[in-house]
Amino acid sequence: MTNRARGSIPDVLFWFPFTQMEPEFCFESRNNSCLKIVHPLPLRVVLYIFFVLVIILTVCGNLLVTLSVSYFKQLHTPTNYLIVSLAVSDLLVGMIVMFPRMIHFLESCWYFGDFLCKVSLSSNVSLVTASIINLCFISIDRYYAVCQPLLYRSRITDNAVFVMIAVIWGVSIFTGFGIVFFKLNLLACEGGCFLFQTKLSSTLLSFLSFYLPGVILLSVYLKILLVAQKQFRSIQEAGHLGSLKPSNTSQTKATKTLAIVMGAFLCFWTPIFACIIISPFTGYSIPPELIETVLWLGFLNSAINPIIYAFFYSWFRKAFHLLITGNIFTSDTSEKTLFSE
Repeated sequence: MTNRARGSIPDVLFWFPFTQMEPEFCFESRNNSCLKIVHPLPLRVVLYIFFVLVIILTVCGNLLVTLSVSYFKQLHTPTNYLIVSLAVSDLLVGMIVMFPRMIHFLESCWYFGDFLCKVSLSSNVSLVTASIINLCFISIDRYYAVCQPLLYRSRITDNAVFVMIAVIWGVSIFTGFGIVFFKLNLLACEGGCFLFQTKLSSTLLSFLSFYLPGVILLSVYLKILLVAQKQFRSIQEAGHLGSLKPSNTSQTKATKTLAIVMGAFLCFWTPIFACIIISPFTGYSIPPELIETVLWLGFLNSAINPIIYAFFYSWFRKAFHLLITGNIFTSDTSEKTLFSE
């Protein structure tokens, strides 16, 4: 490639799978400007429409989850508080991360300045970390609900969950903003907004923020699955299948649903964390635009979670109907028993 950025950035940084036109500079008047890739207008329009729809779905879906649990008192349970914390992290991804990353992704330039670049990257790291720590605490909640049901109410109290949520957000904000503002370098030309990490920092970030919690999540849910299967076989052998309490059925369904949420998170976010940990060991040969592409795959997870809730939780569908139709404004439904599960 003959057209190089004025800041002597490697050619590989300007690769993009949809490139069909010669690149320009992000800032023509600046000596250290990054290259700008101009994509065909029809493709940009289609992608803008798609990303805007994803953003709207993410914001509206997670806002509905948050409002549903907050408004209906019957839904004020420890598990649902953790679900709200997860929904808030997804909501913030849609509100403060997706829009500027969409502009950067499609225009191939960052026009919002170095400080907002750091804020965007910090928010991204913080919210992903918050999501996986949320899932870790949700797995603890499910472990006690299924494996230690007699201890559940004494161990998983509202106060305990509020402490969990405080830990989740405290650790996540410290990790995200600390790493970006003090440890990682940004692209060395104006108009770029990528994280470039050392081998040590990429390994630590990936291990602490994703791989270690991921292994913990899989181990806990495997334990829950084994215990649940053992309990079911015991009841089946005793011939008391009809004696299963509705509460036990509800707990099992909740555990399966949240396990699906966990599985979706791991599937959507594994590609970007694989790129993060591989790139420094391969001379940064993975193009940032490809990294940005798989990053958006991770963002899609924030839009998918409310769909999972709607598919598996009848309380979410009922709450959704009441909120959309405005019935909550015509009468006090907050304390009524509206949900059977």
